[in-house]
Amino acid sequence: MVNAPPKQPTPPKLSKLEGIKERSHHLRHPLIAELQTDARNIPEEAIQILKFHGSYQQDNRDNRAKGQEKDYQFMLRTRSPGGFIPAQLYQTLDELSETYGNHTLRATTRQGFQIHGIVKQNLKTVMAAIIHSMGSTLGACGDLNRNVMAPPAPYVNRPAYVYAQEYANRIADLLTPQTGAYYEIWLDGEKFLSAEEHPEVKAARQRNTNGTNLDDDEEPIYGQHYMPRKFKIAVTVPGDNSIDLYTQDVGLVVILDDQDKLQGFNVFVGGGMGRTHKKEETFARIADPLGYVTKEDVYDLVKAIVATQRDYGDRQQRRHARMKYLVNDWGIDKFRSVVEQYFGKSIAPSRPLPEFKYEDYLGWHEQGDGQLFLGISIENGRVFDNGKLQLKSALRQITKQYYLPMRLTANHNLILYNIQPGDQTAIQDILKNAGVLAETEIDPLVRYAMACPALPTCGLAIAESERAIPSILDRIRALLNKLDLSDQHFVVRMTGCPNGCARPYMAELGFVGIKPTAYQLWLGGCPNQTRLARTFMEVMPIDELETTLEPLLVFFKQKGKPAESFGDFCDRIGFDALRQYSDTYDPTTQTGKISSSRVRHRVNLRAEVYDRLKQTASTQGKTLTELASDAIDLYLQNLSQ
Repeated sequence: MVNAPPKQPTPPKLSKLEGIKERSHHLRHPLIAELQTDARNIPEEAIQILKFHGSYQQDNRDNRAKGQEKDYQFMLRTRSPGGFIPAQLYQTLDELSETYGNHTLRATTRQGFQIHGIVKQNLKTVMAAIIHSMGSTLGACGDLNRNVMAPPAPYVNRPAYVYAQEYANRIADLLTPQTGAYYEIWLDGEKFLSAEEHPEVKAARQRNTNGTNLDDDEEPIYGQHYMPRKFKIAVTVPGDNSIDLYTQDVGLVVILDDQDKLQGFNVFVGGGMGRTHKKEETFARIADPLGYVTKEDVYDLVKAIVATQRDYGDRQQRRHARMKYLVNDWGIDKFRSVVEQYFGKSIAPSRPLPEFKYEDYLGWHEQGDGQLFLGISIENGRVFDNGKLQLKSALRQITKQYYLPMRLTANHNLILYNIQPGDQTAIQDILKNAGVLAETEIDPLVRYAMACPALPTCGLAIAESERAIPSILDRIRALLNKLDLSDQHFVVRMTGCPNGCARPYMAELGFVGIKPTAYQLWLGGCPNQTRLARTFMEVMPIDELETTLEPLLVFFKQKGKPAESFGDFCDRIGFDALRQYSDTYDPTTQTGKISSSRVRHRVNLRAEVYDRLKQTASTQGKTLTELASDAIDLYLQNLSQ
């Protein structure tokens, strides 16, 4: 038996948000009072509590006018474990977005839907309608466990997929906030349950193993302070990385025996994408293997991991509060040791796994019971009617006529399933007539790309993302065609800020907004999203896209191995060689000097220093590498004198 962990001493000063949570009486105040006012917005403390209920206050920056009040509106996000959206819920979301929203739905990268553009006076009406249609928004945002992900493929004849989706739902229930505030505020106290919890989940929540539960009647797992920051979990099957396993706080991989019976789970911990520009102590990180747990103990182990982060996560510095920093600071061995103290037993070694591959499940598939499922690509997750593309109308017609359930994917696409074979042609015709492309008609650059919403509604956005990426992909495709690389494609992801909602740090080519018209450029991720990319350029003005990428792509064309992806090439050849080639590249001959050095060096510059360096290099007719090397060499010489 492992000893119980020591009590974590109370930090001398908690962050401001910890006080807001403590004063909220389990997510009630001051939200209840602020929702009753005539103001179009709510103040900061209420905003923070509203997040736990699944909503963000935003303002449309396109509509800002000097001297006028901001165009306040609210975004709602569904809690949809495994991406499950029943037909009734989809119809409700569609209607709500038309009546109270901005006439669009947004499929997220965590398998939920967002409605944008709701005004404060309609917030309660919209929330209540979602709850009464088998939906929920509780825990879709805030400092607690977010939507639990699972592979969206509805295979009936593949037990691993059935188990992954089943346990995603159960773990979501286990870690759902127990506060009565949600129903008190949005349903006037009516307790509305769309499905009964599994008995094992109820028992596990009540079971207090070595301090995993707190002395809190309303929130036995979270307590009054909830988690230090957001917490993300995914459950998947061996080999299937459709849910970006390595980016999760906790990743579970189902392990079956030879008879396809569930035995347990391999567990990964410590992934996370968020970071802050110019704060090198913040960084993206991929998860580490923790070990193996039997199915009988999986709930207790999940609670033990949650309790470790709850009690030891940083509640003073929110930039340092995600569990990835705890794992990174302690190391995986110490982290495992503390988790084992809560768990009450040792964690077994991980079981062997095959290599993970990315799947998107677009197109038609047999689901294993005589019925079909159809994966539909949604560019950047935006469900709307726009010119020739009438996707929203097509989905409305299909859902009403055939009453099909759907599952959202981690790459903001959707899957319709339980389709009778006799309905396949009619459904395909509806989509074709609405301008929805089949998977074979989509440029792979578009198919595997993702962008966050960013401007105009996200308050964190520095640069455009969703609205910019279509033209960016067009420019990249034109460049590939120009260089006789028309058969090439790679994973492109773009965000308007460094928080990483579209997971750009796992991309082969990642754009991260750093200025209104400039992005950090990240390279070296892989097609299957199992390797972290790295910063190649601190600041890339978007109008320099072609001049920046052309030498890299020419180098790839010359020195890439057969069937090697662009991301794998960048990682293999090294950033020094890439920079050397770029600095000596002659576009008239499409040649450059290839570095003979295999040693990799990287120096990140502050944005303002980079700008000055670039301007000076241009004035003096030198490359950035030459000027930076001369400047650093001179500085070091002065130090030694």
